[in-house]
Amino acid sequence: MDAYETTRQRHVAHLLSEIGEHFERVAWPAERLRAERTARLRQLVGLAVERSPWHRDRLEGVEVGKLDEDALRDLPVMTKDDLMGNFDAIVTDHDVRLADANAHIAALEGDAYFRDELHAVASGGSSGRRGVFVWGWDAWATVQLTALRRSLLDRIGDPELASRPPVAMIVAAENATHFTSAVSETFATGAIETHRFRIGLPLEEIVAGLNAVAGDNLATYPSMLGRLAGEARAGRLKIQPRRILTMAEPLLREIRGAAEDVWRAPVANMWGTSEAGVTAIGCFKGPGMHLTDDLLIVEAVDRNGEPVPAGVRSHKVYVTNLFNPVMPLIRYEITDEVTLLDEPCACGSVHQRIADIEGRSDDTFNYPGEVSVHPHLFRSILGREPAVSEYQVRQTPAGAEISICAEGALDTADLAGKLQEAMARAGCSDPAVTVTTVERIPRLATGKLKRFLTL
Repeated sequence: MDAYETTRQRHVAHLLSEIGEHFERVAWPAERLRAERTARLRQLVGLAVERSPWHRDRLEGVEVGKLDEDALRDLPVMTKDDLMGNFDAIVTDHDVRLADANAHIAALEGDAYFRDELHAVASGGSSGRRGVFVWGWDAWATVQLTALRRSLLDRIGDPELASRPPVAMIVAAENATHFTSAVSETFATGAIETHRFRIGLPLEEIVAGLNAVAGDNLATYPSMLGRLAGEARAGRLKIQPRRILTMAEPLLREIRGAAEDVWRAPVANMWGTSEAGVTAIGCFKGPGMHLTDDLLIVEAVDRNGEPVPAGVRSHKVYVTNLFNPVMPLIRYEITDEVTLLDEPCACGSVHQRIADIEGRSDDTFNYPGEVSVHPHLFRSILGREPAVSEYQVRQTPAGAEISICAEGALDTADLAGKLQEAMARAGCSDPAVTVTTVERIPRLATGKLKRFLTL
């Protein structure tokens, strides 16, 4: 057994020892959750002030012993530019350097430990500047536990699923530089039979592979889920998954609806970020996702950084990662737009729920004359077309160019006309829209589909 595998097996054993506590955390009452967040926040800020020169300067004068979620709002916001411009002064392990992390990531061909027991991953850069993130030993295991705990509890609670070993089918990118791929490789075990299909394969190969496996769990990106649902409707995909998990991209209502209609199986969505791990995940008992309320503080805010109430879509979020002290991210800005939900969940957990994330604020198209066109304008029209299985919208100076994978006849001229009319109503002067059908839409290196490409 080589050094990597020895360390990995030790890490797996550590994870298994923590599962019981994480099952309990899902059922914690609101008071216990808030107390946990407050205690972890004080520990994190205290450590950051002690060991991080950059945080020491920006948090000077903060009374750590009195800090709570309300007082957190008075602290300055942290951006990706702050992180990447001050990386070596932010991390609390003085042996961790950005140059070394970058070299480690560049050399990755599969999962590997960084500096013995750490992990270094990079964001895809789809929303702007590339980010590099270093995770500690405990935190890396916690990321996987927060991804597993709700699905395991759901399986245990379903007598039919609990009676047989799980067989998972995953259609995604194999990219060791991205946290979702790397963390699953670190903690792979024989307890779950897992079959992976690279998302870049021809669709007919993926369909054939899934048919051969016929597992009970399907996990993939929302854009691929839409195409697989179309293959199932056409009779080419024969699988009957009992649970479906999506991740890495916005889950649009029409894709969730198509999957639920064709398979009659619950769909849970996961909001994962390189900065905070599993930021939110569904429970299979109802719509939306539960925030990882015991380990993160997520502030949904408007364009000016003011809190938004439940039911109102935020412009962005500030995330404080309470469980990865090697890289203190305190009020870290992420441009995902979230909507808090205040209705109770059928699963009984009081972890804050949010609606499925449908986009990012930096996906908005801005045109001359201070005209802003939100992605929802395109989604609301394209999502009503049953022949559209996948699409990408590229902003142009005077409108948009749209590439579409279609499952049947599609009147592209009529669709372009509807979109032009909608853009004109939004304030665009003489918008020009073209719609073209294509066999395949290129994906990012991470395997994600970037739906909206701004100028």
